[in-house]
Formats: sequence, structure tokens, C-alpha cells
Amino acid sequence: MSATSKTKSKRLALILASVAAGMVGAAYASVPLYDLFCRVTGYGGTTQQASIAPDVILDREMVIEFDANTSIEMPWDFKPVQRKMTMKVGETGLAFYEAYNPTDRVITGTAAFNVTPQKVGQYFTKIDCFCFTEQVLQPGERVQMPVTFFVDPEIDKDPNAKEVKVITLSYTFFVAEDDKATDVSAKAEKKSVDVN
Repeated sequence: MSATSKTKSKRLALILASVAAGMVGAAYASVPLYDLFCRVTGYGGTTQQASIAPDVILDREMVIEFDANTSIEMPWDFKPVQRKMTMKVGETGLAFYEAYNPTDRVITGTAAFNVTPQKVGQYFTKIDCFCFTEQVLQPGERVQMPVTFFVDPEIDKDPNAKEVKVITLSYTFFVAEDDKATDVSAKAEKKSVDVN
């Protein structure tokens, strides 16, 4: 192999390694960038956050429906206390969800959320929500968790949202990552004890 061929091969290997490293870096950056994009635009039904409600309340009414789910590994019973409510656009709403831990161990959960139709995610705004932090339930504990929200009056200016009369707020509870690691470690330790 000539010196020129070796130089070209090294250059090609360096370029390919750089491209591979760039792709790995882009993959790691894509999740937080996508999350930021969704929060800013409301894309995918991502809701907004605010510290206070608007001072404008419109005559337009919305029916807010509440939905609750759990992931396959989450043993909690989780449901909305009230299935739906009717409120005016701009009015502050308060709803509760109930969670129950039927197990004999402490479980930490985290809630993912969205609204449908997805195009109104940018107008559905939470002031306070149990989903902002992890929730810890003791064995046999039952809790009611509040969410305070409003539908932004700006929705009335959006011609694509004129026909929307019903918004569904949906939550799915997952076992927190730290809790999963603890549970796997405890199962491995128990298996080790059982073998001995």
C-alpha cells in the first residue's frame, strides 16, 4: 500500500469516526432539545406552566375530561376523583387525582402528562400540579393529588381551535428510575440469599 493510500485511509477513518461521534452526541442532545421544543410550542399535547391565572375570563365554555393510566410496572391504583368539569376559558380549575399503593413497600412515582386534542396543548396551562415532582406512597397509603389549571384565553384567537369544546387531560404514572434501581437491587440481594 502506498503512502498516499495510507493517508487517504487514515483520513477516511478519521472522518467516519467523527461522523459516528457526532451522531452519538446528537442522539443524546435530541431528547432534551425535543422536550424543550414541546414545552415552548405545546407540540404533542405538552401543556404550559404559569404562576398565576389570567385576569380575563371569556364566556366560551370548555369541558375538561380527566384520564388516568399507569405503566405496566406501576402497581398503584390511579384515577381521577372527578371525570369531567365544565369551566369558562380563562377560569381557574382545580381537579384531584387519587393514587393508592396496595403493596407492602414504599414506591416513588413520576407522572407524564399531555392533553388532547394536541393542538390545544399550548393553551392548557398548569399553575400547580402533582406531576411537577415525584410522589412517594407508603405501603397501603391513599392520597388525593391536586392540579390547578386554566385554558388560556389566547385559544379564542386561534382559528384552528375554534371548534374545540372538549379537552382531555391525561396522566400516566411510572415507577421512578431511582425506585426501579432500588427494586432490582433488592431482588438481586433476595435471590442471592435464597441461593445460599
